[in-house]
Amino acid sequence: MTSHIPFRVLGTVVLAMTLIVTGDAAGKALTMAGASPFFVAWSRFAVAAVVLLPFSGLQAAELRGFLDWRILLRGLLIATGILCILTALRTEPIANVFGGFFVGPIVAFALSALVLKERADPSRVALLLVSFGGVLLVVKPGFGMQAGMGFAVLAGCFHGSYLVATRSLAGQYRPRFLLISQLIIGAVVLLPFTLGALPQSLGPTQIGLVLISALGSAAGNFLLVLVNRTTPANIVAPLIYSQLLAATVLGGVVFGTWPDGVALLGLCVIILSGLSSLWLAGRRLAQP
Repeated sequence: MTSHIPFRVLGTVVLAMTLIVTGDAAGKALTMAGASPFFVAWSRFAVAAVVLLPFSGLQAAELRGFLDWRILLRGLLIATGILCILTALRTEPIANVFGGFFVGPIVAFALSALVLKERADPSRVALLLVSFGGVLLVVKPGFGMQAGMGFAVLAGCFHGSYLVATRSLAGQYRPRFLLISQLIIGAVVLLPFTLGALPQSLGPTQIGLVLISALGSAAGNFLLVLVNRTTPANIVAPLIYSQLLAATVLGGVVFGTWPDGVALLGLCVIILSGLSSLWLAGRRLAQP
């Protein structure tokens, strides 16, 4: 299935997804311990910005990039998306949250066609509709849907928009600038909402979780930016579904929570849809 997909791309995206899920698992642990989602989201951006700024290669001439409305919008989208997913993780199993979150590729596909004028391939449209059916099985709208799952879907909408914003800017700005800009913008935007939610003290365990949450997410997103610069979106997008496998395993091993039967069926539908998209992408690469 992946014979025509470079193993470097496959490994990089899977690693990126695992790092992002690990960061979110650390964030879930913090919120379950009583930390505010605003604090966890802000610390993720702020700590990563402080740690990575010396390695960003940021130059004075690039500072005007922070005035680019597209850069600002991209930073707002990822900040809001992370805040929503951390709010969802506070009460919902991590695998279920990522199942609802996978409305994101559907949003990204629609916006890519509308905004970036990318071709809407009929086979991919069909697979995305199947994937959306899987999302509905996980979210269960209308019968027993929890507020946390609503935040998961909202996070997916913001993240799908963020992916399109990243694709539109990937050829105009350095990957390290895109990463540091979203970290700085996220930290600044979330700070006013965090001041009233700062914990009185943090022990060694909490500090470790903050670092894992921040650096895991930052490293994963940086790898995705690198891949997006050299690999077509129709190759990268299906590989992102590996995030569901990482979320299911981490949720079970770390938190002891596994999806129920209906949610598990929905996750399988989403994953199969992603694998089918990957197979189609590989066939297109093989064509002369």
